[in-house]
Amino acid sequence: MDHSAHDHEHHRDHLSRSSWRTAAQATVHCLTGCAVGEVLGMVVGTAAGLHNAATVVISVALAFVFGYALTMRGVLRAGLPVRRALKVALAADTVSIAVMELIDNTVMVGVPGAMDAGFTDVLFWVSLVLSLVLAFVLTTPVNRWMIGRGRGHAVVHAYH
Repeated sequence: MDHSAHDHEHHRDHLSRSSWRTAAQATVHCLTGCAVGEVLGMVVGTAAGLHNAATVVISVALAFVFGYALTMRGVLRAGLPVRRALKVALAADTVSIAVMELIDNTVMVGVPGAMDAGFTDVLFWVSLVLSLVLAFVLTTPVNRWMIGRGRGHAVVHAYH
């Protein structure tokens, strides 16, 4: 292999590792906001004795609110006006949050007894942690694909 081919291969490998690292960081960032909203929604719904569907709706709504708020906090610090910061957050996080919510709520609803367990029950917390871990694992490739096309969290990087 000639020197330039080796350099090109090394550069491609570095970009590949870098893009996975960037996607994982974006997913952790997104998951943080989602997890806060998800946990809060599950705890509120469970504590209030709400029907599973109502609990899921509250959890999803709060996941979006906290996910967007976390991104907006960063871009507002960069000096963007609120309206522009909201547009950036919507562009950066909507697909990622939607995928995460689909996965983690499917797990929570799919684990027998998890939605009916009280928030002091180990089954509730083990199921919730499992759902968030699976959401991270399955959303990271989605974020990598989007970032590689200049979408998702790639739109936030201009403001860091």
